[in-house]
Amino acid sequence: MTATIIDGKAVAAALRATVASRVAGLAFQPGLTVVLVGDDPASRVYVRSKDRAATQVGIAARTIHLPADTAQADLLAQIAALNADPTVDGILVQMPLPRQISTQAVLDAIDPAKDVDGLTPISVGRLMAARPGLEPCTPRGVMHLLAQAGVKIAGARALVLGRSVLVGKPMAALLTNADATVTIAHSRTQDLPAECRRADILIAATGRPEMVRGDWIKPGAAVIDVGINRLADGRLVGDVAYDEALPIAGIITPVPGGVGPMTIACLLENTVTAAIARRG
Repeated sequence: MTATIIDGKAVAAALRATVASRVAGLAFQPGLTVVLVGDDPASRVYVRSKDRAATQVGIAARTIHLPADTAQADLLAQIAALNADPTVDGILVQMPLPRQISTQAVLDAIDPAKDVDGLTPISVGRLMAARPGLEPCTPRGVMHLLAQAGVKIAGARALVLGRSVLVGKPMAALLTNADATVTIAHSRTQDLPAECRRADILIAATGRPEMVRGDWIKPGAAVIDVGINRLADGRLVGDVAYDEALPIAGIITPVPGGVGPMTIACLLENTVTAAIARRG
C-alpha cells in the first residue's frame, strides 16, 4: 500500500478560484493590508506571495514595511490607523516581530472584525466556543485538505503534535468542534511514538525536521505535515519522515506543496468573509 498524496497546490487553486468568484460578485473591492516589521528573509518572501495571490483574486493588497527598530508604540499607532480605515477589511501583522515589540500587545490592538489571521483574543474565544468567526489560516487550511480527501473526522482519534498558539491549539479546537477525539502532544508527552500510533489523523506541527518516523504512524492514518524545514544541504522537508511514512499512511501531504499553499488561500478567504461581514 502507498499513501494517497494530497495535492495542496490543487486544493488551494480551487479555493482561490472560489474566492475570486465571490470577489467578482461584490459591489466593492475587499482590502487587505499586511504590516511587515524588519527584514526577515522568509517573512519578506511570504509577504510577497500574499500580495501577489490577493491581487490575482481581485483583493486590493498592500504591504506596509516598517524598519526593524520600530518602537512598539509606533506599530500600535499604525494598527489603530488601519482599524479606522474603512477601505481596509483585513489586517495581518507578519510574525515573528522584533524583540522590542510584544506580540500579544499587537494582537490585542487589531480590530477583531479585521483579524484575518484569526489570532486576536476575540477570534480565539469564538473558536474555543465553537462560534462563527475568523479562524487561523493554517489550521483552517488543514481542515479544507481533510475534507477534500474525504477523511471522516467525526469519531476519529486525532493527534496534534505541537501546542503553538499559531497552529497546534487552534488545530485541536477545530478538530474538536468537528467531533474528533483530540490529543495534543508536545515535548513533555511520555512515549510519543505510542501516542502517534493511536491516531487516525496525525497533524505534525513541531518545526523539527523529520521528527515523526514511519513506524510512529498507524497504518492507513491521515498524515498532515504542517512543518517546513530547510536542511543544511538546502532541501526542504517537513516534520514527518516522508519516504518512511508513504508506504504506511492512508493519505499524506508533501512538503513543499501540501499545507503551505492552503495558508495563503485561507487568508484570502478570510479577507472576503471579513469584508462581507463589515460592509454587508
